[in-house]
Amino acid sequence: MAKVLVTYFSLTGNTEKIAEAIHGSIGQDKVILPMDKVEDMGSYSLIFIGFPVQSHSLPYKAEVFLKKVPAGKKIALFSTHGSLPGIRLSREALEYASILVAKAKLLGTFACRGKVSMQALEVLSRSPEHEAWADMAASASTHPDAHDIADARAFAKWVLTMSAHGLY
Repeated sequence: MAKVLVTYFSLTGNTEKIAEAIHGSIGQDKVILPMDKVEDMGSYSLIFIGFPVQSHSLPYKAEVFLKKVPAGKKIALFSTHGSLPGIRLSREALEYASILVAKAKLLGTFACRGKVSMQALEVLSRSPEHEAWADMAASASTHPDAHDIADARAFAKWVLTMSAHGLY
C-alpha cells in the first residue's frame, strides 16, 4: 500500500480539525504531521496539505512549504477561512497555492469555514474597510462543524479514489 501524508499549518485549530478528519478517513498507511515537522516528502505517494486563509492568501509558513513540494508528487490542498463559501475571498488562497504547486499533480482542493479568533475580529471590525468582512467572519463561529467534517472526509475518499485509479 502507498503511504499518505496529511500535513497542515493551523493557528486556531480549525485546519488541524479538518486535517484530523481527512486523516481519519484514510484506511491505509498514513501519517499526520504539522508542516514544520515534515522532513521529507519523497516517501509519500500522496500528500494532503492544509492551511488557514490569512488576508485572502497563504500564511508565510504554508507558502514556503508548498514551494518545496517535489515535481510530479500527487497532492490535494485544503483550507479553512472565515469568509462565506464560494466567494472570491474564500478562493484566492487556494488559487495561489495551486500556482505554487504547478509542477505537482494536484488532485483536488477543499475549503470550509473556520472560526476566526476574537482578537482578529476585534481588530478588523475597527477598520472601516474590513468592517463588512468582520461581520461576515463572525458568522463562522461554529465552524468547522459536523457538516464540514463530513465534507472533508468525503473529499479525502474522493481524492484517494482519483489517486488509486489514475484519474487526475
